Amino acid sequence: MQTIDFELDREFVELNQLLKLAGLCDSGGAGKQLVASGAVRVDGAVELRKTAKIRAGQRVRVGEVEIRIVGM
Repeated sequence: MQTIDFELDREFVELNQLLKLAGLCDSGGAGKQLVASGAVRVDGAVELRKTAKIRAGQRVRVGEVEIRIVGM
């Protein structure tokens, strides 16, 4: 499994934007489609809210890639 540490420079980032910023999709729109497909897990649970607020300490997983959200 590949792990990406994403450094959060604000209180939260929307899930679809995180997927774009982490390089897992090309745009926020593609991120929304990925979330809608049920392929994204946040802290182990399927997340279907495209603009869910992701905060430091959470983990987002898409397939074999896990993004660890690190605070400032």
